[in-house]
Amino acid sequence: MVKLDRLVNVLGGYGVRLVCCPMARSAELRNVVMHEAADAVGGDVFLAVGAESVAQAVAWAVAARARVVLVHADADEERAAAAAGEEAGVAVAVVDPAVSWSELAGVVYGLVLEGRETESGRGPTDLFALADSLAGAVGGAVTIEDRLSRVLAYSSSQEAADPARLATILGRHAPDRLRELFERRGVFAYLDTHDEPLFVEEDREHGLTGRMVVAARAGRELLGSVWVTCGAPLTGESCAALADGARTVALHLLRSRASADLERQVESELVMRLLEGTADAATVVSRLGLHQGPLRVIAVRAHIAAERHAALLLAFDRATTGFGWSRPGRSTLSGTTLYTILPGEQVPAAREWVDRLRAALPAQVTVTAGIGGTASPADLPASRQEADECMALHESRPPGTVPPAYDDSWDDILLQRLRAASRAGRTPARGPVAELRRHDTDHSTQYVPTLRAWLEAQGDLAQAGELLGVHANTIRYRLRKMAEVTALDLDDARKRLAMIIDLAAAGD
Repeated sequence: MVKLDRLVNVLGGYGVRLVCCPMARSAELRNVVMHEAADAVGGDVFLAVGAESVAQAVAWAVAARARVVLVHADADEERAAAAAGEEAGVAVAVVDPAVSWSELAGVVYGLVLEGRETESGRGPTDLFALADSLAGAVGGAVTIEDRLSRVLAYSSSQEAADPARLATILGRHAPDRLRELFERRGVFAYLDTHDEPLFVEEDREHGLTGRMVVAARAGRELLGSVWVTCGAPLTGESCAALADGARTVALHLLRSRASADLERQVESELVMRLLEGTADAATVVSRLGLHQGPLRVIAVRAHIAAERHAALLLAFDRATTGFGWSRPGRSTLSGTTLYTILPGEQVPAAREWVDRLRAALPAQVTVTAGIGGTASPADLPASRQEADECMALHESRPPGTVPPAYDDSWDDILLQRLRAASRAGRTPARGPVAELRRHDTDHSTQYVPTLRAWLEAQGDLAQAGELLGVHANTIRYRLRKMAEVTALDLDDARKRLAMIIDLAAAGD
């Protein structure tokens, strides 16, 4: 079983768009059916394989008593599909013609019949059912958390529940004060090395009445933990049930991680194809569930002190939390950089995405980011380069500054490129600026700064003097002496432009 909202969210990553929904998105879907030549077979989700039109697909779905129908259709058919669905009372999801039925059917059957889902958008829905079952066996409210104390599932029972449990569930993770308490008491260190349940004494200051906690482990790897609210240690059958339940939780978490890794792998490969350039960029964008409008590439690096891998992987995990319509971007990892393709033209929306990602990471993680310019699907490689260069700018700036966007940092990017060319020896080693630079080195003169000030002041001697803190006559005198060293030709507009570029490239 899966809810309609979940089905739509996941299929959004495969280029499926819900164009009509005359029912609550919380509707439960329990089976899948396709058109049969014989008598119609009933089912909740109808795959309109072989339908020649949207109208025929909807008619088949009505005959099968389906609640939602998936049909191949182009963008210009969406309005007609929505109208047909509204009239028939059937939700209509339009599938991009580039997506094959064989690929889509496997995903739909897996979702509806297995019902995989967790807080992160992946994994088994029955993790909540397991929490309820375990709560009944041990006689206390149960919470299942991952290694970072984020809530994965919890029991519906409130037996012996306390303020600490309520705060943990509402915040979707254990509050910092509570984690610090467990850290001081050695709870996390215990979970790292022991399989037996541990009792944590009450602490009224933190709203804690007491906990039994046990590690959910696969081999030697800690996957998460199971917490039971209780005022005294569990013993006998209750304690054994908790230990057995933790092993079952570990199996669920392993299955969840396998499912998440597969989805992330598919997404990562598609995003990388776009960033590297591909002839079918529009089709790949559609498969990712992104709109064909303007897109941006965001480049992110995250690290804790000298450790650059753990924080980056955590950032990737948070960036890919959820699926389909439940998050705006699509992400991949390349080397030490997280790339995300984000729809939309507005720079503030991109910066807000970076802020949300940073807020989802531990406080000690340092995040630098760059935002590329808007691009069509085919031009995303250029936006990636711009994002990389903006990120390099961000890394050179003081901590806490906003991530640079190409829209308002293109001039800095241009100068950065010129300086890179200069360091690579791709600028002339001779010429007026080079001659003045050598003269300054040999004779301790200030001819290069004087030339730069005069050019920035557009020939205004008084303004150039103010820039250098000298009198205008000093600028005039230096210009005469500079003309004796090299041919400046300051009356030639093209040569003035070339000298400005030369100075900017060298960073003088």
